[in-house]
Amino acid sequence: MSPKSRLYTLVKAWKNKPFQEVRDSCGQPWLGLSSEALEEHQSWSRRQAISNEPIFNSQGSKLTNSLFRPLLTATDTQVLRLFMEGLDTITYWYRSGCFIPSILPLPAQHLASSNFIDALSDLILNCRLPVGLVNLGVHKLQDADSMDSCVEDLLRMRRLGVLIHLLDFSGTSAQINWIKQMEPEGIHIEIRQFRAEGLSNEMISLDQKFHTEIYASNITLVKDLENAMSVGAHHCYGGLIMPPISRHQILHTSDSRIAKAIFSLHPHKNLNGDK
Repeated sequence: MSPKSRLYTLVKAWKNKPFQEVRDSCGQPWLGLSSEALEEHQSWSRRQAISNEPIFNSQGSKLTNSLFRPLLTATDTQVLRLFMEGLDTITYWYRSGCFIPSILPLPAQHLASSNFIDALSDLILNCRLPVGLVNLGVHKLQDADSMDSCVEDLLRMRRLGVLIHLLDFSGTSAQINWIKQMEPEGIHIEIRQFRAEGLSNEMISLDQKFHTEIYASNITLVKDLENAMSVGAHHCYGGLIMPPISRHQILHTSDSRIAKAIFSLHPHKNLNGDK
């Protein structure tokens, strides 16, 4: 049979095929796809989602971490599923030969539940990732009760090789006491809050007050970047640095927008001596 007639046969068979209506996402076939194929397609779509915000060193010349953003707005019923997606992303990078730590944000109230910590422990142990790649970003940590209740369970996480970060540091006395007790590996400061009134004395050179890495978040203006330098930030991220990208794009990211702009203004000589 010639290629032309084979194509005619396929088109005729498709035309005569009974119409299959579009179903909702309840596991039923959709446009003729089997449930297994549909699940695989949905899984592929999630992996291409713009979910990972790159974090760079203060010069913007090196990718140091990534923030898994979907967990910041996750509902109670979504937290464990999205945490699994975050672990899957880290595993994908690791198997691709890239050791990229990722910060997985979790509300403090969830970390006070022993059952929840048991579930996290099982997920982390099953991944068998090297120490330092999985980072917990504790956020919504405001009152003293929630701080005290999650300390013991966070210590359990640390014994598994998980690093601890405090997100949305505002400089309250309760947060400072928690930092002294917990000694997290990273402190994240929402740098936009200092645009109007500037930096307070307590915020300047935070890296000298705490023996930890300082992260400046939500940098969208040059002024934010200047404040981040005044704080003594070791790491920076935000729209000015680079917007969130997919997990595959992370593999091909090495420096930030800022570093690329500076490099374009100061061209270097190549091996042939030409500019």
